[in-house]
Parts: sequence; structure tokens; C-alpha cells
Amino acid sequence: MKKQTIQFARGLVLLPFFTAGSPFAMLYEMNVFSQYNAVATVSLAEEHADKIDAYFAKRNMPLEGYGAKMVAEAEKNGLDWRLIPAIAIKESTGGKFACGYNPFGWGSCKIKFKSWDAAIETVAKNLGGNNPTTARYYNGTTTEEKLHHYNGSVVPTYTGEVTEFMKLIEKGA
Repeated sequence: MKKQTIQFARGLVLLPFFTAGSPFAMLYEMNVFSQYNAVATVSLAEEHADKIDAYFAKRNMPLEGYGAKMVAEAEKNGLDWRLIPAIAIKESTGGKFACGYNPFGWGSCKIKFKSWDAAIETVAKNLGGNNPTTARYYNGTTTEEKLHHYNGSVVPTYTGEVTEFMKLIEKGA
């Protein structure tokens, strides 16, 4: 009986700390909601990666399996998640006709990379305006402006073609 009384008393003391208006309850709720939002964000990134990989898989493209890397680098560099894969589709049919590990035609295919990962990281960094050498072309620009600087000034239909690939990736077509 004494043990039950002590537990009951503890409950009465701690109860105000966990009621809706207490700071402890708010911290608890913030932690629960932030964990929920983190899960939702991860799920959205995974959904985007899955759409990219599905598009590449359906067409037997070598970049299948790199969707998560492309999404992560897009997020890291403030890019639309569909931009990097769409450029790879336009430039090399998703890696089928890549110049070594350069599926983006970066540097007119004169730049060689050691891996797909290195190519994805480099192009995302540049398009995000995070390389001081190319920032004047890409920093603070819209996706359309990025595409214009990437190759649209040479190929007038380039921006529209890449944009169409972006729409197809999103649709899962």
C-alpha cells in the first residue's frame, strides 16, 4: 500500500509538467512533431529518388540506382530534384552515351570524372551556384535560366526539352 501511495503522489507532482500548457509538454510535442516531419521529408526524398530510378530502369539507363544521390545533391545545392536526371537524359540518354563518367556533357564532354557520384556532385554544385568559377551563371537563377546558361544559348530548344524530361520524371512516365 505504501508503494502505491508513493507512486500516486509522484504522479500528482509530475502531472502538471506534462499537461498541455506546460513547457515540458510543449518540448515533448515539438520533438514528436519534428520527428514526424523528418520522416515525411525522408519519405518525399525517397519518393523522388524512386521516380528517377524507375524512369532510368524502364529505359535500361546506366544511371539507374543513382536517384537518391541526385536528390541529395539537388537538395544540398538548392536545385529542383528533377533537374540533374533530366540533363543526364538529354545529354547522354541517362548515361548510355556518356563521355566516360560524364553523363551531363559537362565542359563539352572534355571533363572526365572518376565516378558517376563525382559527376553528379560537380554538376549539382555548379548549377547551384556554389562554385566560385561558375557562380556568375548559376547563382540566384531560376531553373530555366540555369538551363539557358548550361546549353540553351547554343541550342535554342534545350531548355524546353530538358523541362519536358523533368515533367516525365515527375509523372513516372
